[in-house]
Amino acid sequence: MSTSPKLKQLARHLLGREAALGELADAHENATLRVCEKLRGSLSKLMGIGGFRSLFSRALVLACAEVPGLRAVQIKADGSLERLDKFGAERGGTATLEGEIVLIAQLLGLLATFIGADLTMRLLHDIWPELDDRNFLTGETL
Repeated sequence: MSTSPKLKQLARHLLGREAALGELADAHENATLRVCEKLRGSLSKLMGIGGFRSLFSRALVLACAEVPGLRAVQIKADGSLERLDKFGAERGGTATLEGEIVLIAQLLGLLATFIGADLTMRLLHDIWPELDDRNFLTGETL
């Protein structure tokens, strides 16, 4: 199943926000890790580490179907990403970014499926208060 354009747009938007905050040389990779860590921190409070890891693992499986190179990425027992740098080393910059967008978009899509688009957007606003008010998930067919 292909990731929806709206979910990709939302993932790209979140990555852009985090990249703008990055002061490190490789702000792109760090932006992806920061987005995932912020989601992990917030969602783990709601569903526990095991629940988050299960959700994130499913998102990774779905993303791998679209971007097979993501198979190099693993999710640790604590729900954090491992070997994202290996995925990046094997791919070009644009391909790496697209894979990471798909992974985050799949996670957001699963979240919206399970708790609804409104609650998902509210959760994202709690993490990123500066997130503009346009609802990326409105009218989303999940």
